[in-house]
Amino acid sequence: MSEVTTGRHRGDARKRHHVARYFGFLVLTMVICIGLFGAYTYRHLNENLHTINIDAQLGDDRPDDVDVEGPKDPLNILVMGSDTREGDNNIDGLSEVGERSDTTMLLHLSADRTFAYGVSLPRDAMVERPTCYKEDGTTEIPGGFDMWNAAFSYGGEACTVRQFEQLSGIRVDHFVKVDFTGFKDMVNAIGGVEICVPKDVDDYVGNIHLKAGSRQVQGQEALDYVRVRHNISANGDIGRMKRQQVFIASMVDRVMSKGVLARPDRLYKFLDAATKSLTLDQRLGKLSKLVDLGSELQDIGLDNIKFITVPWDFYEPDPNRLVWAEDANLLWKKIKHDQPLSRRLSTEVVDAAQRPGSTATATPDDESSDAGSEAPDDESSDATSDETEREATAAANGLCA
Repeated sequence: MSEVTTGRHRGDARKRHHVARYFGFLVLTMVICIGLFGAYTYRHLNENLHTINIDAQLGDDRPDDVDVEGPKDPLNILVMGSDTREGDNNIDGLSEVGERSDTTMLLHLSADRTFAYGVSLPRDAMVERPTCYKEDGTTEIPGGFDMWNAAFSYGGEACTVRQFEQLSGIRVDHFVKVDFTGFKDMVNAIGGVEICVPKDVDDYVGNIHLKAGSRQVQGQEALDYVRVRHNISANGDIGRMKRQQVFIASMVDRVMSKGVLARPDRLYKFLDAATKSLTLDQRLGKLSKLVDLGSELQDIGLDNIKFITVPWDFYEPDPNRLVWAEDANLLWKKIKHDQPLSRRLSTEVVDAAQRPGSTATATPDDESSDAGSEAPDDESSDATSDETEREATAAANGLCA
């Protein structure tokens, strides 16, 4: 288990602080760009994809689908970001072996394809991990009370999918794993990614040194930025994950710019590295299926793709750990029945149309409030408070305000 920085959550005590998983943006951007290439390139990229069949490992007690109204079935995709510490994937600079999922997000597409939600699942939330199975489908991997991302180290994608299904009651249709093997290649292919470091960083634990200021980074400096954990923020892993999300958002912004879209050589190199970094289930593991998924997300529209975090509380025995809050049950019920989120669950979201790193208070699709809250009387005061909070959050996460 990775080292924990003391008090890493203390810099942000909000129970529903949003943590948008921009790995979903990366997948969306990649599949949109694929359509710009011809048959040969398409075939090459398709061969890059790695697919596995985990059906036998998910058990015979999976949640049932719920009948809902709409021209299509709802779609639930579990997106995982791998943080294996072996070889080129060692983004932490630590000596541990094995693989864990640093990032997990449920991407839900509605049956009528008018809205989508990305729900982030914090890696350090304490959960009751269910029994899962090895590749033969019969050999059990015992469950236990553990951090969310421990499931991945025990049983990979299958154990993580089963864990989510058993805890949420939602059936997963597909999964996507994104690893860091081709990370530097992706960044270099597009000519670098812009970052902003609020102050000089001298992390002697990971041997990382970064100068303050805004600039484009490539190669090792880009890798250093996404793996730095010390001397940049007060909240350790939470800050690191937030910086990773902002970095991926900046990467997406760069890929969609004229500097890349108008350069087929750059775009091809980026897609080549990205497709080599994906592992998918056998039903989604074709480029044509990814293109179809990208088209559906395009039709929904970026401003209708909302990103939130599962409601959470501090885990009382250890403030460096979290637990899902009671409202998580309400969230899963809404998603399982393909219902728009209520005000109580969506007062803070990030949408895919915003600039990387920005935040917003969204207008919920369901105007009724589960909590019966009233509208504020002093909007200007609220705006000032929001700005102050954004600045405090940026400082806590090692981001420029």
